This record gives sequence, structure tokens and C-alpha cells, in this order.
Amino acid sequence: MKLNCVVVDDSSIQRMIITKLVNNHPNLHLIGDFSNAIEAKGCMTIHNVDLIFLDIEMPVISGFDFLDGLKTKPQIIFITSKAEYAMKAFDYDATDYLQKPIAVDRFNASVKRAMDLQVLKSEIHEEDGDYIFIKSNLKKLKVYTSKIKWIEAFGDYVKVVTEDDSNLVLSTMKSFENDLSKDKFVRVHKSYIINIDKVERFNSRFAEIGITKIPLSRHKKEDLVRALAIN
Repeated sequence: MKLNCVVVDDSSIQRMIITKLVNNHPNLHLIGDFSNAIEAKGCMTIHNVDLIFLDIEMPVISGFDFLDGLKTKPQIIFITSKAEYAMKAFDYDATDYLQKPIAVDRFNASVKRAMDLQVLKSEIHEEDGDYIFIKSNLKKLKVYTSKIKWIEAFGDYVKVVTEDDSNLVLSTMKSFENDLSKDKFVRVHKSYIINIDKVERFNSRFAEIGITKIPLSRHKKEDLVRALAIN
């Protein structure tokens, strides 16, 4: 499992230090680093972010003000040079609080805490989350829709690709399109339906999910942009 994360710090030097720690960690995937909260919020409207490394003291909009303006809050690891912010930080249900200068061991301990919480959240979500049943190899499989990465036309079959595996199902793309939530799944090509929560980046031709590039039909790109903006 990798956590999608952003770094928000007005200091270019500190931002460089933190992004280097993130890029060197095997369980973190850097979506972007930002000098202010406005740019970070813009990024979070189109990307699924699991974790924010957030400086508290920033001009115009502080780290606390930034969080107050978010409808959905990912995990937060606060970063500051002042210990007196620690108590307030935990009022915001912070995963952890790192004081500058940041030691590598302390950073890794914070990430482990975030990973453990993410696993726990996933387990809780699975118990109550939406799911569908698919028939593959004469067996009925229960698949949680939050784990589906994309659906792909595969001859007379449909391939369901999840975080754990992939299965061929004798069905149609139209059937899956009707069964899956239109808030989370978008038909971006005659041969592909994607889970927008799994999209890491996109351009005029492709949506990227991990290392896989999903082709976008010319007329479907607007549907994807609209869905990402809503979420």
C-alpha cells in the first residue's frame, strides 16, 4: 500500500527536505508540493490525497485555517518549529506532529503511524462499503467497489482489475456501467471504466492509474474532468 500525499510549506528549503524524505519512502507517493494552502486545495480537488505534511505557520492562510476550509480531511502530519502548537494540532485529530528540524527516524515513525491508521480505515470501510458480486471461474466473488481500479473490455468478457487481483467476467461494459456508482466510476473510453479515486494524473490522451495509462476518448475527457471536480 502507498499513501498519496502532498507537502504544504511556505519555506522552499523545508519543502525540499520533506519532499526528499517522501520520495525516499517506499510507502509514500508524492502528488505535489506547494508553498501555500490555496495551491494545495486546488490540487486536492482533482487528486485523491491520503496524507498531508502541513506546515502550521504560513502567510495569508495558516495550516489550521486551511484544514477548517476542507470538507473532507485526509490524515494530517503537522510540521512546525514551535512546540506550543502541539496541543492545538491534536485538536484537529492529527496523525502526528513533527518538529523542525526533522529526523529521518522520527519521520519514518510518523509514516508508520499513518500507514497503520490507513489500514484500519480500509478494514472498517470494507465492512460497511459498497460491493458487487461477480462470477468468475464458476465462482461468485464479492468485490468491494472501493478496491476496483478499472473495468476493461476483453473480447466477449470484461476484466475487473482491483487493488488485489484481476478477474475475467462474462458480462458487458454496459452492465457494469449500470451497476457501479456514477459518482465514482466514469466510462472514459468504449473499452474502459475507471474509478476516479484511483486516478493519479491525466492529460488529453490518458488517465494514469499507477503505472497504467488508460486511454481517454476525445468526447469522454470532459466527463472525467467534471467527475474529478465534483469529488
